Amino acid sequence: MDTPFSTLIRVASHEQHTEAETSTFMSDLLGGRLGVEAYARYTEQLWFVYRALEDAAGSLRDDPVAGPFIQPELFRTPELERDLAHLRGAEWRDGLRPLPATTAYAARVGECARSWPAGYVAHHYTRYLGDLSGGQIIRDKAERTWGFARKGDGVRFYVFERIANPAAFKRGYRELLDRVNADDLEKQRIIDECKRAFDFNGAVFRELGAEFPLSA
Repeated sequence: MDTPFSTLIRVASHEQHTEAETSTFMSDLLGGRLGVEAYARYTEQLWFVYRALEDAAGSLRDDPVAGPFIQPELFRTPELERDLAHLRGAEWRDGLRPLPATTAYAARVGECARSWPAGYVAHHYTRYLGDLSGGQIIRDKAERTWGFARKGDGVRFYVFERIANPAAFKRGYRELLDRVNADDLEKQRIIDECKRAFDFNGAVFRELGAEFPLSA
């Protein structure tokens, strides 16, 4: 492939990416039309997905395809748990409830981690590069809408304290994608799985939208 793989995967998944990020739920959330409960419920769903991603990280560290992407400075589970304790209280685990779409999403991440590391890379890319980019918009909106302290409890998920230069880190990540240990056919499968990852995100947003409809 003459075009860098990082460019191919970004361009090929653009439609699904746009559809997910402009969902009714996310538009209402970022527009300040939903309460903090909707934000907390969304944060709960993220916890299930990131547990699936990060529980598998140790077993993939030496994998020739997925291994280079396992970078602890990206891990989000501790920050999510701190945010949930702030949002829900010390007993936050007692009320955790994944949506059906979240259960399917996390299961697919786990399936890829066990049987197809290249597919795991697709989910890794979709989540973490999104957090480093568009996730910062969500953090800013959450701070202004619900009064969280800047980069404090409630929005720590979006704060990468161990990444001093996010722009440089993202460049390095894209270089990893360009060097991924996969042939052209496998790269196309990764692209297809990336599209699927965005579809899973979209399904979670639709179910959240059904749970938090705007009153007429």
